[in-house]
Amino acid sequence: MAELPCKQIIEAAIFVAQKPLSLQMICTTLLANEDISRQQVKQYIAELQVDYQQTGIELVEVASGYRFQARSHLSVWLQALLQEKPAKYSRATLETLALIAYRQPISRGDIESVRGVAVSSQIMQSLQEREWIKVVGRKEVPGRPALYATTALFLDYFGIKSIQELPPLDEILLAKLAAMDEEAKLEV
Repeated sequence: MAELPCKQIIEAAIFVAQKPLSLQMICTTLLANEDISRQQVKQYIAELQVDYQQTGIELVEVASGYRFQARSHLSVWLQALLQEKPAKYSRATLETLALIAYRQPISRGDIESVRGVAVSSQIMQSLQEREWIKVVGRKEVPGRPALYATTALFLDYFGIKSIQELPPLDEILLAKLAAMDEEAKLEV
């Protein structure tokens, strides 16, 4: 009997999947009936990453699993193929998303405190509809406002595995966040 081409099966599955495939999904669904360890699956994935080093695509691990993607330095040429224009986001939306990403979990009131202006419901709704943020709890203050955090789809979109991979914050924003922390301590 011929040996099962596990590496090729893993490669093809990641290639055709519409979203990143987790190691768990590969082991428990794709190769569930095969006698293969998680460690061997990881080894096959590592081999695939090496196999694709000299190509225009790469196999990357993001928050929710593994996916193939075009190398970022090729995006200038590939943009002509994309029929859908990338969404343009307002400065307010980007600031709100950044605050949620760096300070999660964070309430809308805390975001408004740092930004110095009200956050529109439309901004929060569009970020939730895009599935980049979600409500993860309630703040223990009067009114119990929702606390927001980023999702795995946010991490996937930006090509990172965890929030710790975000770039460092700007010095001005760090000063505003430190002041906000001091105010929060005084409220308690």
